Amino acid sequence: MKGLGPTAANRWQVSQDAVSLVRPARGARPVAVPALPQALTIDLSRTAMIVIDMQNDFCHPDGWLAGIGVDIAPLRAPIVPLRVFLPRLRQAGVPILWVNWGTRPDRLNLSPSVLHVYDPAGEGGGIGGTLPGGSGAVLQYGSWNAEVVDELAPSQEDIRIAKHRMSGFWDTPLDSILRNLRVDTLLFAGVNSDQCVLGTLMDANGLGYDVVLLEDCVATTSPGFCAEATLYNVRQCFGFTARADAFPLDAAGEGA
Repeated sequence: MKGLGPTAANRWQVSQDAVSLVRPARGARPVAVPALPQALTIDLSRTAMIVIDMQNDFCHPDGWLAGIGVDIAPLRAPIVPLRVFLPRLRQAGVPILWVNWGTRPDRLNLSPSVLHVYDPAGEGGGIGGTLPGGSGAVLQYGSWNAEVVDELAPSQEDIRIAKHRMSGFWDTPLDSILRNLRVDTLLFAGVNSDQCVLGTLMDANGLGYDVVLLEDCVATTSPGFCAEATLYNVRQCFGFTARADAFPLDAAGEGA
């Protein structure tokens, strides 16, 4: 029989006369993780990492937010811990998905409600708008503006997904890809913790995924009480919070 499927984890065995729907078995790789509101045991063989919006327009000094006067220093804070954690996850065989804004040049995937967020008076310069000085269009798919910052350049095996809502699940292939990877637990990192990260995490919870927000790998430019409310609500309503620097990947056979 021959394998038929999009991933090694989600594959039938087929022949001219028969089909086996039994997927390949995967051994559990549990790790114990300090977390809130309770300690966790996570199966790395059924886990994926989602990194949201660590893009030039948000996190680079020459990007859109810095250009309109936003202090982006908080948004760059996750770069250092992610530079340490992501290679360890790759070595442990945990898939990494980059979920980033990526709008169409004609903006036909943007609703008025999305455009209004950064262009409340309709004067231009918001999401999908043209930046002054010919430096591109805000968060446009395929542009420098929408690329991941150089310090976190994705690896070839990483998975990239473009979004055009606060949540990475609406009108994107994210859920289909996760189901083909056959993962249950999602680790969340990126910016802004109280906006796109939280929106994606909440939708993941609604779809039945286990969700863990990595406190040292998220940030926001919102007031401090917004960050605190995000942590409270994740722990209270949706899942768990943990720290990347407390993940004992070695215990599960890092490099497996």
